[in-house]
Amino acid sequence: MVLYVREQYLQRIRGFYHAEDLIKVITGVRRCGKSCLMQMIADELRKQGITEEQIVYLDLDRREYRKVKTADQLEKLIEERNRTAKLKYLFIDEIQNVKEFEEVINGFRADGEWSIFITGSNSYLLSGELITKLTGRYLEFEVFPLSFMEYEKMKAFYQKSIDPNPAVEMNRYILEGGFPRTVLLDEMQEKRTYVQGIIQEIFEKDIRKRVKIREKETFERVRDYLINNFGGRTSITSLYKALKGNGIHISKETVSRYVKILLDSKILYECPRFDMKSKRALQGEKKYYLSDLSFYYAVNTDNTIQYGPELENLVFIYAKGQNYMVSVGRIGKLECDFIVRSTEQNYAYIQVSYTIANSKATEEREYRPLEMIRDNYPKYVMTTDYLLQKRNGISHVNVLEFLKEEKRFC
Repeated sequence: MVLYVREQYLQRIRGFYHAEDLIKVITGVRRCGKSCLMQMIADELRKQGITEEQIVYLDLDRREYRKVKTADQLEKLIEERNRTAKLKYLFIDEIQNVKEFEEVINGFRADGEWSIFITGSNSYLLSGELITKLTGRYLEFEVFPLSFMEYEKMKAFYQKSIDPNPAVEMNRYILEGGFPRTVLLDEMQEKRTYVQGIIQEIFEKDIRKRVKIREKETFERVRDYLINNFGGRTSITSLYKALKGNGIHISKETVSRYVKILLDSKILYECPRFDMKSKRALQGEKKYYLSDLSFYYAVNTDNTIQYGPELENLVFIYAKGQNYMVSVGRIGKLECDFIVRSTEQNYAYIQVSYTIANSKATEEREYRPLEMIRDNYPKYVMTTDYLLQKRNGISHVNVLEFLKEEKRFC
């Protein structure tokens, strides 16, 4: 099948295609498109004139490689495909299937004859092993499920129907989610079943194989609680008390461990809180957002869209996908939904609301925190309103149009 090309990620990696001194590590929640992205890179190299004998592509989940479990076996497999003295391009998918792969990969990197790309189980790749053994020798490129723009473009690419009303398409995007494979499915029940399968696959392949979960049911209750309360302020203590109030007996240490596991598997992302007066990160309460909103609908029977937290979640993941660092800002007693920082150290401040059109109080709530910020970085109020206003230099933008056009905050 011809692949829909995800240009925004390829742009970030292209400058390192031929870098033999750096291992390119592609991470992201399971089934977000990491393997397809590696195939796109290999295809681009072929178009640049790189020959087949220079490309070594190993998908370790395939049946033919099922017995490749040790570092020695992996090294032998790569050497068998070493057929040229030219620079070679090594792609390894699901590399966590091999024990102690780090030393083998680093050895080939040190040879100076290989440009190396790897993907794998996030709970393993981000557990510290890679960081400990390959510090300074790898770059991480994080991939997210489809953005709203990618969702529509991929539907057009595969000739799926697109409603001309962007609000209708946004509702579909929220309910269906952004996992690329779901775009090819026609029925909502098929999409739900697929995402439920992803959740189960993450537990069986990413979590159970790497960490000990003695009480699967308790872990799932913690997981579902955080999924159901995405975007809300949460601390380990408040989560512990909420679970205890629901009859779940679990220690704070175990709660903290389970949250870390969910973050490592990238089901959830943590958004820290930042005090803008002291310029320090705040301890305690944080916000957690879903890597894809379809996780919420996969564990619930309710199809009601809660626009407040869901629009926040979309903006948060959009900003992460644009390679921004994101935090929640506290300004005295007020709070700014998001502070985003670019790789060029530019900032922007964002408030997200379903609408400010019908309530002066809501308008005041969204604008006031931004008006208290005294620097000259961009400030946004993002809503679904199409009648936009101007107030004290703050940009009031339609969130659907902003996401659809893949605009930058700063």
